[in-house]
Amino acid sequence: MINKIQSVYILENPEQNMIKFATDYQLRYGNIIKEVFGVACIEDLSLMIQFNRSFQESICKRNGISEKKITIDKIIRIATKKELLQLKTELIEKMGRFSQGNVSISRPFDTEIILQDGIFKWDEKNSSYIPVTQSA
Repeated sequence: MINKIQSVYILENPEQNMIKFATDYQLRYGNIIKEVFGVACIEDLSLMIQFNRSFQESICKRNGISEKKITIDKIIRIATKKELLQLKTELIEKMGRFSQGNVSISRPFDTEIILQDGIFKWDEKNSSYIPVTQSA
């Protein structure tokens, strides 16, 4: 059986000033949508975008766009390597408060993931995802 490489998404709720990362699986089967946006599923997010005025305004303000330009990808999209590095920095800072010396991060997602920048694999030595090189 071939394992599908999971995409890593970033979910942003500007109204609550909340940012979370999630995999395909977590979006489909977890409570991450409810945790970040307070609704049960992605379909409900479309209604929230359409009818929740304060949510609309927060998206417009955060992205510098008009209401007509609001789309679901302004709040849920595949993460970038840069955004994942920000998550790593936050985790290191959080762990650094509780420990002395070198801090090692445990793998936050699958061994291989898809980001906007391509496919990445976990490098245990550096506690980081590194690009997978394509061979012809």
